[in-house]
Amino acid sequence: MSRTAWILLLTLSLLWGGSYLSARVAAPVLPPFTLVFLRCALAAVALLVILKASGARLGWTRRQVIDYAGMGLLNNVIPFALIFYGTSQIGAGLASILNATTPIFTALVAHAFTSDEKLTANKTVGVILGFVGVAEMLGLGALADLGGHLEAELACLAAAVSYAVSTLWGRRFRGQPPMATAAGQLSLSSLIVLPLMLAAEAPWTLPMPPGDVAAAVLFLAFGATALAYILFFRILTLAGSNVMLVTFLVPVSAILLGVLVLGETLQLRHWVGMGLIMAGLVAIDGRLWRQVSRRFAGA
Repeated sequence: MSRTAWILLLTLSLLWGGSYLSARVAAPVLPPFTLVFLRCALAAVALLVILKASGARLGWTRRQVIDYAGMGLLNNVIPFALIFYGTSQIGAGLASILNATTPIFTALVAHAFTSDEKLTANKTVGVILGFVGVAEMLGLGALADLGGHLEAELACLAAAVSYAVSTLWGRRFRGQPPMATAAGQLSLSSLIVLPLMLAAEAPWTLPMPPGDVAAAVLFLAFGATALAYILFFRILTLAGSNVMLVTFLVPVSAILLGVLVLGETLQLRHWVGMGLIMAGLVAIDGRLWRQVSRRFAGA
């Protein structure tokens, strides 16, 4: 990748790593559906303004609305709500590590429901390493605390599953302008979560959030969502599938930010589990394995 692509990739990892930090600040104060609505609605407005300024237009046919709604539900409403619930109880670093299992679940979902993305030997090894890593992080002792932090950790894992399923739904958008897809799914996400927020959380009864929570919400919407989408699609243009390397970097960014800003710490089993998950992601990605194989073949 070019130097520009690497700089953008590192910036994106900081934005998405910072999203867990912001969620850790905002989630204990704001209910999950309210937080999801604010993040999606504000980000949607920002992207729609950018689209308008660039002269692009969204399509609102019945089929497109259904596609946007499905993507918004799987890629935003469900995982955002689960992550916000999870980070209200566990650290930002641990939540980001658990969410880094998304490519592992994606490989399993793709194998089960597609004909062109079946598991290979290295993907199978990656999936096994990933799940061993998750088991190590959760720990057998966590089962004794069922109903406590284990629920929050499982919520973050369920968010990863939702993201994985969204990759299948995302096949519907092949050939469409990616920025329009982002704006469309965020717009429908806002409409989906709005009645849930009004019915379940009565946000008008909530006290005015303190300044740090308001700042966290603004970062989640404009930094970790609107700007992050812009960077993501720019990297996709510059470096293609290399953009998915951000998966390796987000947990590191989240952990460093959590330690520096919130004073969080991780237990040894969390570090061991993260190492196993990262090894699994390397195996699923396959590039390092191919480079090593070519080097030995050349020798």
